[in-house]
Amino acid sequence: MKRRDFLRTTAAVGVAALTFDNLQAAMSTNSLMVEAVPDMVAVMGGEPTQLLERALKEMGGIGKYVKKGQSVVIKPNIGWDKKPDFAANTNPELVAALIKQCLNAGAKKVTVFDHTCDNWQKCYENSGIKKAAEAAGATVLPGNDEIYYKEVKLPQGVKLKSTQIHQALLEADVWFNVPVLKNHGGAKMSIAMKNYMGIVWDRGYFHSNDLQQCIADSCTWTKKPALNIIDAYRCMRKNGPQGRSVSDTSVLKTLIVSTDIVAADTAAIGLFNQVEKMDIKQVGHIANGEKLKLGTQNINKLNVKRIKL
Repeated sequence: MKRRDFLRTTAAVGVAALTFDNLQAAMSTNSLMVEAVPDMVAVMGGEPTQLLERALKEMGGIGKYVKKGQSVVIKPNIGWDKKPDFAANTNPELVAALIKQCLNAGAKKVTVFDHTCDNWQKCYENSGIKKAAEAAGATVLPGNDEIYYKEVKLPQGVKLKSTQIHQALLEADVWFNVPVLKNHGGAKMSIAMKNYMGIVWDRGYFHSNDLQQCIADSCTWTKKPALNIIDAYRCMRKNGPQGRSVSDTSVLKTLIVSTDIVAADTAAIGLFNQVEKMDIKQVGHIANGEKLKLGTQNINKLNVKRIKL
């Protein structure tokens, strides 16, 4: 394995967080090289399947997270009746690649679902995710009826003390949070923390009771995702969460993976700021999540591995 693959870097919040401008300078130092699973991996410059394969390898391999015989849920963003090139939903190729990884690791079942905003059947079809997921061997479940949800308590929540969560997640041994990176009119950004709104039934409560706090509160649910896998292959720069045209998007060919949901969203905003400015202070649920001890915005504290394919 090449020396650059073990390069321990420090990332700053903002544009510099995920760039390679100082790679040569960093490599010329005598920094200690440590072959350890990083806190975060950012892979750039490949296709979705390539990005995922490399990121999982660096995070210890899929077998670190999925054991033989386990039931797995993959929760992408499938909220909108939009084609993939709008970047309103998670890239279907990425979803399919993760399903195959889980099944190859011995998962007995992989389930995919989202509580959509538009008609769920149209969202599943036009996003390309239903077709891709089923072809990869997953079961695709709807999330359009309250019958699929059961109440859980959120004792750490500030405004949201309980909520109804999709039964597929309650029954799963492992789940993966797989959002797309995009602008959002209400929450300002929709990334890993915001993706939790697709696992609950009553989203209306969030919008009427401090959206930014409720998003953070929902992430206090004790059953954490094995990994937060942020699809930034194509991101929606503006007019989110649906987008008006393909011109609202930028192709970044990047994947960000971390167990730390606050850090993952922080890094994703740093990447986003390369194409469209967004002050992280406007994305209140990230700071709220840090206050709830869900993770850190201080990426300097973490072991971040950045790889360019």
